[in-house]
Amino acid sequence: MENSTQFTSFMLARYSDSGHLKYFYFIILTVLYVSIVFANTVLIVVICMDRSLHEPMYLFLCSLFVNELYGSTALFPALMINLVSDAHSVSTVYCYLQMFCLYTYGSIEFTNLAVMSYDRYLAICYPLQYNVVMTPNRVCILVCVIWLYSFVKFIITLSLTIRLKLCGNLIDKVYCDNFLVVKLACSTSDTTVNNIYGLYGVVLSVAVPLITILFSYIKILTVCLKSSIETRQKAFSTCTPHLASLLNFSFGCFLNLLQSRFDRPMRNVPTVLHTMLSVYFAMCQPLLNPIVYGVRMAKIRQACKNILPVGLYPKT
Repeated sequence: MENSTQFTSFMLARYSDSGHLKYFYFIILTVLYVSIVFANTVLIVVICMDRSLHEPMYLFLCSLFVNELYGSTALFPALMINLVSDAHSVSTVYCYLQMFCLYTYGSIEFTNLAVMSYDRYLAICYPLQYNVVMTPNRVCILVCVIWLYSFVKFIITLSLTIRLKLCGNLIDKVYCDNFLVVKLACSTSDTTVNNIYGLYGVVLSVAVPLITILFSYIKILTVCLKSSIETRQKAFSTCTPHLASLLNFSFGCFLNLLQSRFDRPMRNVPTVLHTMLSVYFAMCQPLLNPIVYGVRMAKIRQACKNILPVGLYPKT
């Protein structure tokens, strides 16, 4: 067995010496982060203030926007600090905290999108029973379950990772990744439970939400094919932002999985591109969602025009 050491920090190996360009990258990241915080905060405030938006779909959207703030804050500040710093190391405590935030962000995102798809299924396929099924109390319970379920699930994952004896502290990414930390364990036999529970976690976090989403959209498609053109257009207008968000986040998670689990396909990718792809899921999703929902959904657009100052959202 290799000698294990009690490490107090992890080294993030994907940061490269980019010279003065690092300040240019820092400015870009700052603009992106400020834009994400501004856009998501504005939509959260608008949904909370406008009583006409106190409906299940918009409350689930509010939960989604809060999650975007949560996930981007777990990534951007540390990314910006490490970018301009000469020492690309983070304490073990912060590393585990960042892993917890990013993994729960991903789980909440998928689960929230699954619940939103089921909400659209009920609204389109059972419009008369919708208000009876989706009561305000049930919406609040569902939102709480989405967040608590993700937190509890990854607390178990993190506790299994923390117990491992590590024989290295080099993480081949620009942020802390649970799978890469587990790979640093001295003994592969110690990681058996991690791998089994990790597979279980993937099924619960990805497979179950995706099955719910597929079921919902198959039912919606079936109803739309039998309905009038007006009903199809209404279904299309409410489902398009959700599908765009789902496909974008799934693509980002796939890229992240490809980089973490399969080294060979990504070896010839330039460092800057490799880094951008690795943070895509937590960088582009928080920026995309306010755009697709804020622009595509008429009630949110109108609420923004009514509530925000003219300079921020000019009336047309």
